[in-house]
Formats: sequence, structure tokens, C-alpha cells
Amino acid sequence: MSETTNKGLAGMVAGRSAICTVEEAGDSLFYRGYSIIDLAEEASFEEVAYLLIYGELPNAKQLADYRQRLKGLRGLPAALKTVLEQLPANTDPMEVLRTGCSALGCIEPEHDLEHGQAIADRLIASFNSMLLYWHHFHTSGKRIETETDDGNIASHFLHLLHGKPADPVFNRVLDLSMTLYAEHEFNASTFAARITASTLSDFHSCITTAIGTLRGPLHGGANEAAMELISRFATEDEAEAGVMEMLKQKELVMGFGHRVYRGGDPRSPIIKGWSKKLAQAADNMQLFNISERIEQVMKREKKLFPNLDFYSASAYHFCGIPTLFFTPLFVIARTTGWAAHVIEQRGDNKLIRPTAEYIGPAPKPFIPIDQR
Repeated sequence: MSETTNKGLAGMVAGRSAICTVEEAGDSLFYRGYSIIDLAEEASFEEVAYLLIYGELPNAKQLADYRQRLKGLRGLPAALKTVLEQLPANTDPMEVLRTGCSALGCIEPEHDLEHGQAIADRLIASFNSMLLYWHHFHTSGKRIETETDDGNIASHFLHLLHGKPADPVFNRVLDLSMTLYAEHEFNASTFAARITASTLSDFHSCITTAIGTLRGPLHGGANEAAMELISRFATEDEAEAGVMEMLKQKELVMGFGHRVYRGGDPRSPIIKGWSKKLAQAADNMQLFNISERIEQVMKREKKLFPNLDFYSASAYHFCGIPTLFFTPLFVIARTTGWAAHVIEQRGDNKLIRPTAEYIGPAPKPFIPIDQR
């Protein structure tokens, strides 16, 4: 491998962006200059979506107008409902969103490359509707109404999922988690979306590319794997013994470590705090205590810290969200970041076409078939 080649492009600069920065030295994350800690504490997900897609935080009127616009974009065309009904009941929910995005691009095509913001708004408003229309149709035979009066995307999701308005605390936790998931620089799915955008492909194709990339377990899905892990154990001691055995067998413990952060994911303490509050409110500390013991073992044995996905698992569980919907929620949140990057790529575009270091055989003469 040459000096200019890093496996997986680790540490290599592959472009320029004004959207997000990860400061490794301080293990900090910023969206357009704003700290993720401040955004998670003070801003709603819609404010963050507006910041990423439109480039600045909205004022009160802009935010009210934006929320109203998103509410008006929740409905699904009849042709898309038909597509969702035709998908098998055992389809992976990530494939439902991938197919729904692609189908919507056929039904409501992008006619030029100047309306990316409008398409981004349509997708983040309607992904809840796509996922949960499919879910209820195949689990109960109901064709649900997807246009609710819920004030934000998080409460809309929980209302559609449970068939009634959710506890305000659950709405708050989901809203905050979506802010934490909204953007993260040149991660795999974002870079894939930018590659597609660099070909001057349509917006729906860019987002479909990103969903397909996030579907891979080494990128998305760690929160689902974390839930599966912590659900295996009945006690903290059992969890410690189980994780120690996994490490002995050199098995991957999902939800720990990060390709970028070295001293800790700044998003993890935020969602961990809410996971603990939800556990206390439910008077059920078992999952949280097991999670914390696993965190202690991983720090002690491997010097690895939990990333955002690890405590998101128990937080989502306490909100009554099925595990199969954990990664689709990642999609709904991250569409804001993907959209911002597609728009940025289009604004100063050059086809992304890296080279590869060839490691195959040296040139050799062709041998006719009768001489082989």
C-alpha cells in the first residue's frame, strides 16, 4: 500500500464542506458552527433540519412556517400506497424506506436540480408515513391516515406507531435523538450520496443511495445490535461474563468505538442521560444497569467508549419503539444531513472519481485457448 493510500480512506481528506465538523482533539461535533451539545439541549429537530438544509437557524416565524409546511407534506400519493402494500410483510424496514424513496421519485420526479430543498422537506416529512403505513397494513390490515396534527416529526412518528398521541417525554427524547443523528460529516452514507450527486443524478437517487449504504451493519444498525446484546442478559454479572466471552472469542461488540472519535463520542452522554431518566420513570433499571456494566467492561478491557447507538437502543426501547425501526429512525433524521450535502455538492460540483492502487499481476501475454 502506497504512502498516499489508506484502507477505507481513513483520515484522508476527500472534499470540502461547510456543513459539519468533527474536532477529534476535543471530541466535539458542530453543525454549521453550532455545538451538538447546545443544539441537543436548546433546539428542536425541525430547527436543526432547517439549519442543515437552509444554512441558518430559523427565527420564530420561519420555524412556525417550516413546521406548518412539513405538516402539509405528510400525505402519501395513492400510487405510493399501492407500492407499499405490494411489498412483502417480511421486508426489512430499511428496504421499505429505500423503495419508498425511489418510488416517490417516480411519482413526484425532480425536473431540474434547483429544488433540492423542497424535495428534502418532502422526504423528511413523509418517511414516517411511508414506514408506518406499510407497517400497519401488513400487521393489522389497516390503511392508516398519515396526516396528523402533531407538531413535530418525532410526535408524528410516535402517534402513527401507537395510534394515539405519545407521552410528551417520549416525544422529547425522540426529537433530541434525531438531532444527534442528523449529521456527521463524510460518513459512508453521506459520501455515497455525494458521489451520486456528483454525477448530476436526481435527488431521490442520491437519498436512495444513502439509505442503501446505511443499511449495511457496519454503518447503520449498531443500535439494533446493541438492543439484541443487552436483551440477552438477565443481570449485570451475566452481562459482564457474556461480554468477556465475546471478547475472548474476538467477536465484535456493536455500539462501541468510532472511526473518528478517540476520547469519547460527545453525543453518547446526552442520550445515556435520557436513557437513565426513562428507566427511572418506568421503575425498571435492568436494561440501563446492564448497559452500564457492558460500558464498564469495554472501557476496562478494550479502552473503547460507547457511541451514540449504544444508549439509543435502550432509550428507544423505553419509548415503545420496535427494534426493527431503530435504523429507519436513523434514516429519517440523517436525511437532513444527506440533503445538505447533496445541495452543497451540486453547488460546487466535480465528478467524484478517485483512483485505485493496482495490486494485480504484471502485464503478461495472452495465451490462446488451445495452448492453455
